[in-house]
Amino acid sequence: MRDIRVAAAQFENRDNDPAFNLSRIRELTRAAVDQGAEIVSFHEGCIPGYTWVQPLTKDELLAVAEPIPDGPSVSELTKIAAEFSVVVMAGMLGRDAEQNVYNTYVTVGPDGFITKFRKLHPFINPHLSPGNEYNVIDLLGCKIGFLICYDNNLPENVRMTAMLGAEIIFMPHVTCCLPSAMPGRGTVDRELWDNRHRNPVPLRQEFQGPKGREWLMRWLPTRAYENGVYAVYSNPIGWDYDTVKPGLAMILDPFGEVLVESDALEDDVVVGLLTPEKVAQSSGQRYLRARRPELYGKLVELQESVTLPGWSMEHEKAATKVE
Repeated sequence: MRDIRVAAAQFENRDNDPAFNLSRIRELTRAAVDQGAEIVSFHEGCIPGYTWVQPLTKDELLAVAEPIPDGPSVSELTKIAAEFSVVVMAGMLGRDAEQNVYNTYVTVGPDGFITKFRKLHPFINPHLSPGNEYNVIDLLGCKIGFLICYDNNLPENVRMTAMLGAEIIFMPHVTCCLPSAMPGRGTVDRELWDNRHRNPVPLRQEFQGPKGREWLMRWLPTRAYENGVYAVYSNPIGWDYDTVKPGLAMILDPFGEVLVESDALEDDVVVGLLTPEKVAQSSGQRYLRARRPELYGKLVELQESVTLPGWSMEHEKAATKVE
């Protein structure tokens, strides 16, 4: 690894409006490059929007998905990367020749498509197929890995990505401020978002409290710390289909400390300097070498995998009460 400046962005995407969302990606990329960023990362599903695809049929989902790398969104991202001489990462829906649809994170540079990662634990729509492999690449003198949203909730996924050599893991999300059984969590009133310029304090309190940042701090720093990696977290802000999202774009270092973060109540980008000595000095890298895999047989026993986010359980509970 070498010294590298990386950006994590947040913006209010529009549902099913790739042209608008790509325009915001372009402007935030410009802002990040002005601060010296060599890689600019955006949130899960940010090109078409994400949460709105919940009720779509398979045919409707296929209409939103694109071939990768030959679709229009990768082409537009590449134009942005070329304009600013930077690597750009963004979320979209990809489809393959067998008409499978994947929640996909793509990486492009000035010369074109670099790589893609398919979410291992999709759930937003039953017609999404799960990815089946990790992805760690050499990029700009660093080892880069990818995991999308729920993938990061399973310690095994972050551990495996680190064991494959990742020094920096990009973690695009669409999360926080969702229905939950956990104390203090739940949704944020849209009126607070719409009134944010006139009265920002109550909205900031919601975003910084257990519905937002406090929940992230329960586990996100741990993923960075226990594996000795940089974690680059991106997330939308504002109205997203049916809930308000809090942004909170941030980069955590291999000690689990917040390197840079945004508390802006608007579109924003934060840029951090990632340095190799923290990876080498981290406890997590020592923990990787201390492992005793001969004891871990239970970890790899076959089981049925069920991805069930807490907010969907709360939706089902509410629906049952209505019936």
